Amino acid sequence: MTIKHQDSQPDSNLPIPLEETRTDRSFDAIADHFEKKVYGGLKGEIRLAVLRRDIFEYSAQMSEALGRPLRILDVGAGLAQIAIELAAQGHSVVINDISANMLEKAKASAEKIDKKLDITWYVCPYQALEETLGKEENDKFDLIISHALLEWLAEPTAVMDFFDQYLTDDGALSLCFYNPASFDYRNLIMGNFNLLDSLLDGNDYKADNKKSLTPNHPVAKEEVESWLKAHDYQTVRSSGLRVFHDYAPLKRGGHNDPDAVIRMELRYSQLEPYKWLGRYLHILAKR
Repeated sequence: MTIKHQDSQPDSNLPIPLEETRTDRSFDAIADHFEKKVYGGLKGEIRLAVLRRDIFEYSAQMSEALGRPLRILDVGAGLAQIAIELAAQGHSVVINDISANMLEKAKASAEKIDKKLDITWYVCPYQALEETLGKEENDKFDLIISHALLEWLAEPTAVMDFFDQYLTDDGALSLCFYNPASFDYRNLIMGNFNLLDSLLDGNDYKADNKKSLTPNHPVAKEEVESWLKAHDYQTVRSSGLRVFHDYAPLKRGGHNDPDAVIRMELRYSQLEPYKWLGRYLHILAKR
């Protein structure tokens, strides 16, 4: 497997803006921190358990209906665990991220699997993928995965046009994104009322440091749903990731059993109203 790079450096002759502007976020400088913080404990296990259930069930149904392995694109893949596992199931997978360090970690994980995987790797902003993926009908994908990407894009609405371009007419889109309602609810529980008051005054969700993985510009569920509706997508299933785990101040009873926590998270992740409290939300939609 080879990792293909595309130049994403800005023109050094361009003037430097006086005010800070939003840019697509790369975790290249904190890849180790990201891996440890997001997937180094039970939080990551819960996240992957919910995504595996949602995606693997549906992808298996799609593959059976089509009578062939799927062609899958993971945009902003990060460590790409789900995409790599789909490749291990026999699907053809393209994995993309803006961070070379993140994809080096993903590639190392893929190389530990004792079978030949059909994976192509691209290190570049997703916008640069159009230069390499092609624009013909057979260049499209049956499943596009985009997890924890929307909240880190300078212009998140623009990615919907990209999905439209590269998803087959009967394809599926897997969107997982940070839930700003969970931020509000957690701070209500913690008594951080001044912080919540500042949000009402129009301030952003400010991260406390450069290593923070709390996005400054999260996208609300209602906004994502409006994008999907505008682009003629129909939601197939929706789930919450970590619907109670992060809110438990005292680890007692079943909280001391990781397997029990995952079992209960899976049970309540698709039930109203609990799923809408998830720290992240997963929406699986089809054309």
